[in-house]
Amino acid sequence: MSIAVILLAAGQGTRMNSDHPKVLHPLGGVPLLAHAMATARAIEPERIVVVTGHEAARVDAAARAIDDTVLLARQPEQRGTGHAVLQTREALADFDGDVVVLYGDTPFIRPETLREMLAARRDGASVVVLGFETADPGRYGRLAFGPDGTLEAIIEAEEPAPRGIGGAVCNSGVVVADCRTLFELLAEVEPERTKGEYYLTAIVSLARAR
Repeated sequence: MSIAVILLAAGQGTRMNSDHPKVLHPLGGVPLLAHAMATARAIEPERIVVVTGHEAARVDAAARAIDDTVLLARQPEQRGTGHAVLQTREALADFDGDVVVLYGDTPFIRPETLREMLAARRDGASVVVLGFETADPGRYGRLAFGPDGTLEAIIEAEEPAPRGIGGAVCNSGVVVADCRTLFELLAEVEPERTKGEYYLTAIVSLARAR
């Protein structure tokens, strides 16, 4: 099965209190983006699509300097992670395989972890989500499991969990899905009521409802 990677790098990084694009901040002498792209390349994808927005010209140039084979997509307005992924439709229009969604500011995801997620996808899961545990879960979205242990939804950090659904596993944001399924689900995502953003996390509950 072919693999494509969508690497989200459009965010402004306001919490860093810096004019420098978030994904270009250095770690170990190279930009955060370089670490994420190295992880992506390690799973031998057919193509990598980097989504840029804030300081797009600088991030585009950095991405191409790291790997001149990457494809670029533009998110002109920051309207959420789901909206960012949708900007890759043209780049992946002819792609038939599994898509891995990664983040340019998340450098410590291991290729082995992504391979395990891809194996789970090929075992029949329509959407595979990477979770983690932390001593401070309140800062993150949570994976909401039903009574039978299946993943029902992803709850944003500021949202209460639905009654009867719980869990202390946090959402990393990393997703694996079949390409066609991913874009079908994203087409059904409604904007969040407060910010009007389209969240990638919404595809989990939509997939469960199918």
